[in-house]
Amino acid sequence: MAAAVKVAVLKGPGTNCDQETAFAFEQAGARPDFVWIEQLKENPAVLSGYQILAIPGGFTYGDDLGAGRLMANELTGRLKDALVDFLKQQKLVIGICNGFQVLVKAGILPGGAVGSPQEATLTFNDSGKFEDRWVYLRQEFNVCVWTQGMEELLELPVAHGEGKFVVKDQTVLEQLLGYGQIAFHYCDPQGNEAGYPWNPNGSVGAIAGICDPSGRIFGLMPHPERHMFALQHPRWQREGLAGPGQGLRIFRNGVEWVQKRG
Repeated sequence: MAAAVKVAVLKGPGTNCDQETAFAFEQAGARPDFVWIEQLKENPAVLSGYQILAIPGGFTYGDDLGAGRLMANELTGRLKDALVDFLKQQKLVIGICNGFQVLVKAGILPGGAVGSPQEATLTFNDSGKFEDRWVYLRQEFNVCVWTQGMEELLELPVAHGEGKFVVKDQTVLEQLLGYGQIAFHYCDPQGNEAGYPWNPNGSVGAIAGICDPSGRIFGLMPHPERHMFALQHPRWQREGLAGPGQGLRIFRNGVEWVQKRG
């Protein structure tokens, strides 16, 4: 029997979605471990024992200096060499909500290189308030490993105050479109691009998640780990929903990609 895919679920002060993220990977057939940022700083080589790095949601370091900023600084500081080696081995990374903010502010997304100049950010919602509800998502052509085979509309919950995705300039947006790096757009129930409340934060292009050009590094604001079972959906009784939730497919895609590579 092949060894289980090992996932490092990164924890730091203020992380609060680690248990759900680990459970999601367990449901997808992987073996997750909680790995503290301080543990990695003491021994960066620990990261080499994993095939997937997951950065879960929360409010790391209290979102001081901006959501995800201090965790991003940790990754591009003492952990830069370990991350570069990890990515050179074509391993996978997923950042959810605060994890997405971390990846963008570390310069890892959208370009895929650790410590690159920051080309985008996630800033305060246009509504001026914390948005905590379910949203609709659609995808177009994209290269993201984590979203393949998900042509149907998705419904996932969001919970963020700084989820508005913006880019440095029009060139960055054109590259995201041209290279198939936009994994998910916010949309209305018919799959059309629409403004608030369907786009909960005002993101440019209604962008809800992106990947790097290789498709292996994925960041998104909605929480797939909170839709593992249909009964977690707010309308599960009215619509007679049963079985797995839509979020599970994302985690299975990542695990199955690693398994196929051996």
